[in-house]
Amino acid sequence: MSISKLAYVHPDARIGKDVTIEPFAAISGDVEIGDGTWIGSNAVLMDGARIGSECRIFPGAVISAIPQDLKFAGEYTTAEVGDGTTVRECVTINRGTADRMKTAVGSNCLLMAYVHLAHDCILGNNIVIANSVNLAGHVTIDDWAILEGNVAVQQFIHIGAHSFIAGASLVRKNVPPFVKAAREPLSYVGVNVVGLRRRGYADDAIARIEDIYREIFVRNNNVERAVQNVMQGLPRSPERGIILDFINNSPKGIMRGLAE
Repeated sequence: MSISKLAYVHPDARIGKDVTIEPFAAISGDVEIGDGTWIGSNAVLMDGARIGSECRIFPGAVISAIPQDLKFAGEYTTAEVGDGTTVRECVTINRGTADRMKTAVGSNCLLMAYVHLAHDCILGNNIVIANSVNLAGHVTIDDWAILEGNVAVQQFIHIGAHSFIAGASLVRKNVPPFVKAAREPLSYVGVNVVGLRRRGYADDAIARIEDIYREIFVRNNNVERAVQNVMQGLPRSPERGIILDFINNSPKGIMRGLAE
């Protein structure tokens, strides 16, 4: 363990093995830091921060500040960062409210500089959030999603696994899994073929995904009719189940299709 004498570490903080805390970092009492994690200068970990093992928290990051939510009544909540995740300069991760009781980032994620995660955001594993992305409260992002720089996500949005959202996009509707999204208003621009191949998806699985989204987004059907056509006309597959479950659990709707 290497803790600078110029850092402030509350005596009640629970610090794992081989943790490095650089000068001028501030660690509050109700904080847990896993083994092998590095905390950079001027990073601030406030009460409720739960940091996994082998993480890197860069200078200026603030984790577990109270929510910027007028409904917050001081309830006990946390902000959690999974193992192997990197939090770059000046990232802010607010802790949760009574809705989900936590804000959570999974393992092996990368949050680039100036990202903001508001209260009750839940992120899966292996997610990349590029510079200056802003997530409002209660956003859910599934595994392997990538958001390019300056994306802004409205509250209560769900972004599906393996999706890719182009830079400077405004996300006001749910983004289904496996897709690329761009334009204003946010629209389907294809399947994330490159990302899926990098993660081991076979060509036949990718072709099934393309067939499903061709029905949903390209043929200019309304979503309800498109889902019926997929169920009646396309074979069962794991990909079909994932996509239809996502759409059926999006009561406020999904993003636009190409023809719209």
